Amino acid sequence: MLCRAPLLSLLLLLLFLLLLGSLRASGAESSPYLPAPKDVMVYSYNFRSSLRWSPVKADRGLVLYTVHFKTGAFNQWDEMNCTRITQTECSFPWSLKERRWTVVLRVRAELGQVTSDWVETDPFVAERNTTIGPPKVNSVTESSDSLLISVTPPFGSKAGDFLQYHVSYWENTTSTTKKEIKMSSTLFKIKNLKEWTLYCFEIQVELMTHSDLHLFGLQSVPECYRTKISEATRAGYIILIFVLVLLFVNLAAVGLFLLWRHHKTIKYWSQPPLEIPSHFEEYLKDPSMPVLELLDNYAEDDPHDSLSVVFCGEGSQACGSSLDGQAHSHSISSDSEVT
Repeated sequence: MLCRAPLLSLLLLLLFLLLLGSLRASGAESSPYLPAPKDVMVYSYNFRSSLRWSPVKADRGLVLYTVHFKTGAFNQWDEMNCTRITQTECSFPWSLKERRWTVVLRVRAELGQVTSDWVETDPFVAERNTTIGPPKVNSVTESSDSLLISVTPPFGSKAGDFLQYHVSYWENTTSTTKKEIKMSSTLFKIKNLKEWTLYCFEIQVELMTHSDLHLFGLQSVPECYRTKISEATRAGYIILIFVLVLLFVNLAAVGLFLLWRHHKTIKYWSQPPLEIPSHFEEYLKDPSMPVLELLDNYAEDDPHDSLSVVFCGEGSQACGSSLDGQAHSHSISSDSEVT
């Protein structure tokens, strides 16, 4: 009985050591308690590429990340200066800037000695999978029949690259019929436009490589500019305004002259028509009405002075004495009325 107890303790100790060793061996590679990164993808814009992923959440400690890469020519995983980093993004090193290389990347999470599973990406070729942005419009020069546009390419071209600019333009009216031209220069002109008209345009880049690959970029934001008026049209407007002003002045002068010449006729025709007073009109309609008697009675009731006009020749004494007598009698009658 005493011999079995030490033997049993020894067996239990050996079993514990075996279990601990297996846990350490499995924990050195991966652990189910630390999930692998998710949403792992290569983001590439104008041939500037990086690997991005979602952060891994852990109950305790700071989660770190390690990124490896391999190319199609060398099927061997290698570090890319992103070992045990805290960020969830790793930019491509200069050694992976070749656009035609096929690159595969992988990333895992690490928490102390515990690591997650590796997550690999699909094969990435920058020449095929990058996103090309729109070109930058530096300046636009308007004229009466064209727009001169200067642009900057979205990325630096390399030997064997050929960039072509697809320019769509239209009048800014209710009908949006677009026209398109293709240019290979960064300074080009949209011709045959209407003068004093608002035009809008947008530009898209097409990359053509030596391997006959065609990669189209994003459309630029529409920009609108108005063409100018030509010198001939401006001169025509000035002449038309001058002729209209001169015509107006001449018409005004003729009108004033006619008013001065025919002012009597205009005054005659502008007078109101003659009308018979209403009481005379009634009397003419019915002569039996005592209108004249009423007028005579009104004249008697209203005393007034009489005025006599006498014409006398020069040197007539009789006329002078007659005038004196009439004046004297008129003064006497006036005095009697006052008393």
